[in-house]
Amino acid sequence: MSAKLDTTKRITFIGGGNMANAIIGGLLANGYPPTNIIVSEPFEASREKLQSTFGVLTTTDNAAAVAFSQDPKNVTTPADLVMLAVKPQIMRDVAQGIAHAVQKHKPVVVTIAAGITLKDLAKWLSSDAQGNDISGARSPALVRVMPNTPALVLEGATGLFASSEVTEEQKTLAFNVLGAVSKSAFWVEREELLDVVTGLSGSGPAYFFLMVECLAAAATELGLPSEVAQGLARQTCLGAGRMLVDTAEDPAELRRKVTSPNGTTHAAIQSLEASGMRQAFKDAVVAATKRGEELGKMFSQPTVSGPKL
Repeated sequence: MSAKLDTTKRITFIGGGNMANAIIGGLLANGYPPTNIIVSEPFEASREKLQSTFGVLTTTDNAAAVAFSQDPKNVTTPADLVMLAVKPQIMRDVAQGIAHAVQKHKPVVVTIAAGITLKDLAKWLSSDAQGNDISGARSPALVRVMPNTPALVLEGATGLFASSEVTEEQKTLAFNVLGAVSKSAFWVEREELLDVVTGLSGSGPAYFFLMVECLAAAATELGLPSEVAQGLARQTCLGAGRMLVDTAEDPAELRRKVTSPNGTTHAAIQSLEASGMRQAFKDAVVAATKRGEELGKMFSQPTVSGPKL
């Protein structure tokens, strides 16, 4: 999607992993100045890569990064947006570690961690590292985001939900930042719908990977060389996706247009329908949605060592 970025805003990333790298790359590709981006990252090799690849500022001090400074004692203009790009398992500690800085500087805080609810994040950003409430703390402006891995190639699909404290200007900023790596981005009306977004687009790339895997395997069994089967399956998936994106037609209508009565595609579709494909996809989306709900409850507990997502 095309996003009109306000390049004067200062953006902080807590965590410099793959998704942070993708978003930074998307921002710079849209003309964002690297001097308005700072990344707090504990690993020296990762910091060096961020500096050499993007030219952004880096630090190891999360609280200083919220203040948009490499030195917490030298703060000029703090961050407008703070992106929490860390694993859900460490989100509580990270949030409580920057709570004082967030309460002081009042940026909009965006989380891309799966399963972390805004209720829990607001609580952690209003308490110190010992879990004690910060005197005079107010609920911060929070945006919860569910991107997906195609964001790594600037082809992401993203769902967003904002807390009531988020201003329209902050919503626009968050939306446009995620828009730098997303071809489709949508606000949802209720936070719990982000679990459905997880089941659809968050986990969705894996469904397509599995489909290509199965198609190529079937063709290989029927005699095609593996590299030929893989190449045809991958390009077919990409081409079908491009047709879906570039036309305004309903997917069912596109399917009907390429399905001649009693032809080869008709035989294939009949076989898929008879195999219960529709129910299988429904079950997959439901299972991923429920798992997202379970993870949210798990990570809200006082101590948790969560599974891989």
